[in-house]
Amino acid sequence: MKKDKVRIGIIICHRYQSCAGGKCFRALREREGAFSCYPRESDVEIVGYTSCGGCPGGNVEYAPEEMIRNGAEVIHLATGLVVGYPPCPRIDHFKRFIETRYKIPVIIGTHPIPEKYRRVHTELGTWEGGKWKEILKDLQDPPEVQKAYN
Repeated sequence: MKKDKVRIGIIICHRYQSCAGGKCFRALREREGAFSCYPRESDVEIVGYTSCGGCPGGNVEYAPEEMIRNGAEVIHLATGLVVGYPPCPRIDHFKRFIETRYKIPVIIGTHPIPEKYRRVHTELGTWEGGKWKEILKDLQDPPEVQKAYN
């Protein structure tokens, strides 16, 4: 039986531009966090990995085009855009822009939200409000998984 192959691009927050991607790649391998949408038996290839370019996210305008030329079928906006402090205030705009301009699905999140970040943002009330419920929907891993990503 032939395995399905999905090609993805990942855009991370520029604050973490030197991130080696360890949590993202681990989560992809384990199909955790937002990568749980891909069946374990599917072949997933990362065809692009870059930062947003720094506030206000200038690279978001151009990076998806290169990723698509490399075969990307979906773009993930990395979990760091959600858990950094403050969380990216433009993340929902990035999603809408990429989907509108490039006609490609965008998933917010990569690796699970580490428990220590979820705890602090919950205490601060950072993620309260309408847009955050939708943004966090694909990052609802069990507590033991969140703790494993601390």
